[in-house]
Amino acid sequence: MNGLRNGLCIVVFAKAPLPGEVKTRLIPVLGARAAAALARRMLHETLAQAVAADCARVELCASPAPGSAAWAGVEIAPAVGWTEQGEGDLGARMARAAQRVLAAGDAVVLIGTDCPALDAGVLRQAAAALRSSDAVMVPSADGGYALLGLRRFHPSLFEGIVWSTPSVAAVTRARLAALGWATQLLAQLHDIDEAADLCWLPAAWGDFSARGTRPLGIDEDKEASEQ
Repeated sequence: MNGLRNGLCIVVFAKAPLPGEVKTRLIPVLGARAAAALARRMLHETLAQAVAADCARVELCASPAPGSAAWAGVEIAPAVGWTEQGEGDLGARMARAAQRVLAAGDAVVLIGTDCPALDAGVLRQAAAALRSSDAVMVPSADGGYALLGLRRFHPSLFEGIVWSTPSVAAVTRARLAALGWATQLLAQLHDIDEAADLCWLPAAWGDFSARGTRPLGIDEDKEASEQ
């Protein structure tokens, strides 16, 4: 077990994978049900990789709140803790989670569920980077970031940023530099947000190039019963 485990928390931000509510930019290509099934698969894979990294405690920061009917039937490993995202834009929600973890004395790694390549190995790299740096980032090809790790908190990293735009990573890096924080930049990865991004899904997940396709490992009858 990595010695940093008791001093690091990986916080995974996710929405309940309900048809029509998640992966909305993929609905025109996949349809609402298959887009939601893909979101569910990405959630499960992200949490599995975070647990497998064995370098931190893992927390699912959920929207809506844990215990909501929206999460019924979504199986989460017992090793994963649950918290609520709460109100506000993405920046406000990430800031609240980061501040809470850091105030408890742990370093924090913030991730979503949109990047299948953000695997256990990358998470271990990020954990190692935080041993000697104030921050670590995994930029994404769309100009955002797939991971932000911090040993310190500053509100400027989360305020006044236009989220889901190509400037997010650059603005955040500039603000880290302005703070004088030592920051490590890891290799760029690809998020899955648009139809053109589907080529970056693992081949083992099946073909998502056409409307109505489904990820492997999703039980259609079970999914239908949960709607």
